[in-house]
Amino acid sequence: MVSRRTKSPACFLIRYLLCGLLICLFSACSSNNYAPISNLERPKTVTKGSYVVRKGETLFSIAWRYGRDYRELARANGIGEPYTIFAGQRISLLKRPANIKKWAPTASDQSIKKPFQKNTQQQAAQQKQTAQVKLQPLITKGPTVWYWPTKGPIISKFSGSNKGIDIKGETGRSVNAAAAGTVVYAGSGLVGYGNLIIIKHSEVFLSAYAHNKKILVREKNKIKAGAKIAEMGSSGANETKLHFEIRKNGKPVNPLWYLPK
Repeated sequence: MVSRRTKSPACFLIRYLLCGLLICLFSACSSNNYAPISNLERPKTVTKGSYVVRKGETLFSIAWRYGRDYRELARANGIGEPYTIFAGQRISLLKRPANIKKWAPTASDQSIKKPFQKNTQQQAAQQKQTAQVKLQPLITKGPTVWYWPTKGPIISKFSGSNKGIDIKGETGRSVNAAAAGTVVYAGSGLVGYGNLIIIKHSEVFLSAYAHNKKILVREKNKIKAGAKIAEMGSSGANETKLHFEIRKNGKPVNPLWYLPK
């Protein structure tokens, strides 16, 4: 009669631990460099280190990536208009303060010191009025006239974790320029944006159109407001939509402040 050897609890424990270790190693090896991005979180402004330009990138796309104003990066790196950069070029991300001299009272200013001190109540009222004006974000006047970039319901609004708005649509639907300007980036080099277009409207405003199926414009193309620039898609996203952003002086602002109601 053949006897069966019983396995001790220690053997089962060792086997369990070995299996768990193998699963962890397999998961680590098979993971991608970038995790899927469903929410485009606002990037923290990077003001240290440097970045090496890759093929297809522009100064505008690098500034967009690191939450910086392209003019600020240009000044810090001695890059003049039209802000041409090259693959392999190292861009400093250090924030260099402008050479602005602080005002200091002189002997000739002493004569106007007392009248300002007498009007403290009036000065406080003016400061309060100025503070109230700053709380109103909607700016409709100016050279930039904004239009909706596409049709469809808003499925994600501007918030602490989303630096633009998401508009739901169908694959192939027309994506239009929200305002007249010049294309300063058209490509897929920014992780999480898919096929992306960035348009410069003025020295102050830029706009971006992400997750396109097909890009219909090239860099340096001058675009009229309402012109078709892309077809809606789901590149870099988990559903068909247009992610639309407006940046003022390099900072994300709520597009609903500018788009017509």
